[in-house]
Amino acid sequence: MEMQTHSRDGTRVNYERTGDGPAVVLVSGAMSTGATMAPLAAELSGRLDVTVYDRRGRGRSGDTAPYAVEREVEDLAALIEALGGEASLFGVSSGGALALRAAAGGLPVRRVAVYEVPYAMDDATARAGAEYRERLTTALAQGRHGEAVELFLRLAGLGEEMIRGARQSPMWAGMESVAPSLAYDDAVMGDNRVPRSEIASITCPLLALAGGASDGWWHEAARAIADAAPDGRYGTVEGQTHMAEPGMLAPVLAEFFAR
Repeated sequence: MEMQTHSRDGTRVNYERTGDGPAVVLVSGAMSTGATMAPLAAELSGRLDVTVYDRRGRGRSGDTAPYAVEREVEDLAALIEALGGEASLFGVSSGGALALRAAAGGLPVRRVAVYEVPYAMDDATARAGAEYRERLTTALAQGRHGEAVELFLRLAGLGEEMIRGARQSPMWAGMESVAPSLAYDDAVMGDNRVPRSEIASITCPLLALAGGASDGWWHEAARAIADAAPDGRYGTVEGQTHMAEPGMLAPVLAEFFAR
């Protein structure tokens, strides 16, 4: 059932809740809405009380200027309060960075899990992230939303032919509509490095995951996250890449969150 709450600054936060068990909020990454996480929520709902939501600036949630990462943490605080005052968090990609920030920020988070947060593990990748930020900021300031989407897709590793195909797809208009929120995900990622001191303040159990078929640097980043946490562990999801299948991811998460 579709519901809504309001963040500290009055922004509407749209969410849906399903299932029964310990409460878990799923945090989506860039270019996505709560609907993106709905298939995973369905897989988890047999063992967990699962909430998916539209992050601010996308879907049916509102947006209030000026943006700050702290406002997105407050959005999660409002959601957790609406769910009864305590919940676990699971974040995918840059949504994982937001989940980590929320857990480190003193929210009543019981457990936190993340999947393939794209932190840079070498200087060249960090520089590429900084260059992306500069070009993204310019494109969005000039209202060139299509260019902003292309910049993100290139950063994600898509080739030019695939990007041209995406431009011709029915999904392109929707992608352009959420392009301004790319700046939000970029801000959540900070300096693109693993925020070890921040993660060290997370006192709840933490699980950092990578896909078994993903490149090695995804595993390096997941291990670094787990190693930085007082109660962290690293795991893999067999046969998966960055776009993990819900049916493969769900058993790992259910076992962690249902404890």
